[in-house]
Amino acid sequence: MKYKRQTNDKTTGFTIGAKLVIIISALVLMSLGSITALVSYLVSQDLRVTAEANNFEVNRRSALEAENAFANIRANTLVLVNLFHTEDLNREAAAKVFFEQNPHIAAFVFTNRDRESFFINDTFFFTRELDETLAGNWYSRNTLHSRNAQLLQQNTPTLLNETPHFGLPLLTLVFPWQGNPIAVLFSAESLIDSFGFGTNQSYLVNGEDDILIHSDFELIRTGANIGNSNFIQDMRKSPQRNLQTTYTDEENIRHFGAYTKLNIAGIPSQSALITTIEYDKVFEGIVATTWRNIYLTVAVLSISIMLIWFFAKTISKPLKMLAAAARQIEGGVFEVYLKPKGKDEIGLLTSSFQKMSGALGIFGKFTNREIALLAMRGQIKPGGLPKHATIFFSDIRGFTQMSEEFTKEFGNEASDKIVFWLNEYLTSMVECVEKTNGTIDKFIGDAVMAHWGTATTSGNPKQDALNCVISALMMRAAVHKMNKRRKAGDISNPPINIGCGINTGVVTAGQIGSDQRMEYTVIGDAVNLASRVEALNKPLGTDILISENTWNMIKKYIIYEEMPSVTVKGKEKPVRIFAVINLSANTKGPRTLEQMRKLLGIKPPDMEKVDLDAKEEKFQITGRSE
Repeated sequence: MKYKRQTNDKTTGFTIGAKLVIIISALVLMSLGSITALVSYLVSQDLRVTAEANNFEVNRRSALEAENAFANIRANTLVLVNLFHTEDLNREAAAKVFFEQNPHIAAFVFTNRDRESFFINDTFFFTRELDETLAGNWYSRNTLHSRNAQLLQQNTPTLLNETPHFGLPLLTLVFPWQGNPIAVLFSAESLIDSFGFGTNQSYLVNGEDDILIHSDFELIRTGANIGNSNFIQDMRKSPQRNLQTTYTDEENIRHFGAYTKLNIAGIPSQSALITTIEYDKVFEGIVATTWRNIYLTVAVLSISIMLIWFFAKTISKPLKMLAAAARQIEGGVFEVYLKPKGKDEIGLLTSSFQKMSGALGIFGKFTNREIALLAMRGQIKPGGLPKHATIFFSDIRGFTQMSEEFTKEFGNEASDKIVFWLNEYLTSMVECVEKTNGTIDKFIGDAVMAHWGTATTSGNPKQDALNCVISALMMRAAVHKMNKRRKAGDISNPPINIGCGINTGVVTAGQIGSDQRMEYTVIGDAVNLASRVEALNKPLGTDILISENTWNMIKKYIIYEEMPSVTVKGKEKPVRIFAVINLSANTKGPRTLEQMRKLLGIKPPDMEKVDLDAKEEKFQITGRSE
């Protein structure tokens, strides 16, 4: 359809392009600029509060863990020392038991009755391949006449770094007892592991500002001292036991820092647990996001100005075309041809309008709502396509006879009775198909035709085939449930028995019909075989039969029983068919063909007397396939 150009349109004042440029520019700057600034500020504040709180909490927990560890070492050691002091016992045996209960303790030395006692955990040194002479060197450093005597004057527990001497993370805990010092050598590996290696860095220093525990083992091994750090000096001057603050280190890097001065068994010590995190690491995400937003704002503003001005003159004509097309649709002409001009919003609107127009015409041709919606979305195009699909047929056994009984019993009202009874059944069948991602093709009287893997698919032909069988089992359960609700002898609502036939193969799927009436369906040999398999249910005394094609794809998921092979007209080889009994994973329901027949009230047929030629000349039983 062609539209004539109207030349009497006039503009006054600012042009559309100028107005749009001003409006869009103002909106972009106001919205993106204010949002970027506000979000950056608020998020930064929230991040700062969260980072400080998190750093302080990590510090508090690490300090508590360290205090508990040192307090336990002190308490366990005092138990043994007090035992030595009050009783005359075998000290070597008691020390051996003590080391077995405290395998992380390597040695300890204490004074009792003016006699200095020294004990070594042989197992500790053996398992770590340490020379026990190192223990002797440690003992000489921790006697009454060495540095511990000086430390004792402070009357506070003290921690010393022994890693440089042993090459392993070991610490010495020195604490007073009855006027004498006790020195305990123990492993710090568990504390190093608990402090972790995350964003927040926790480490332990003693009163001499030696690093005792740190994730960087080299700092411990070399006996690093950080007494010159501004943060450490401020901590020593502060009367507060714990504090969260910010500081700048010697390399001019800003940090969040928290410290806790440790108490060991309730006694204050000079050791402190410190936790830090780099200031810039906390805010690097928001800084990067802010710059990206600024770049985005500049880019959007520049592109908007250029595009708006360029396309402003192309807006009026497409709008007039859309208005004319809308009037045609209002008059009943649904299929209107519109060619989009450009790929901007107007072009998108024109394209959407064209699709809507085509969809209105499609809705007049399709009776299946799902297919119509798919076609409107462009997911189904005119023409046939090969599909690896699973085809399903079912019908009601003895429907013709039931219809005659309805007519005899109800006369002129029979039609309404039949439709009501049939609609209840078909509603349940449709629900089973839709719940398993299938597509209802058509209703042929009481018969239902559906397929899986055509208009929609569950991902692959195997899953589509399994979904089809699951749908058939759901139909069996639904019919059985309906029959249990029916009253015996109710002619207006008789029980229903169904037969289902399933086959998988390549079909041609597409829109078939005329310009005035079309339907989405499938055709091909696989469809015909599914219909013929369905017809075998009655003579074979089954309700769900699948072909060998379907069985090959899903046999490990179902309980089945192979039925006699059947010669089908037009097929060179006999067709193997299988009765579906249940899903393998389903622990409820029948497990054998006999149980299934008993559940559904199907009388087992006498296969020797079955003459399918009398009912359907297309089939001939040839015997069970091996």
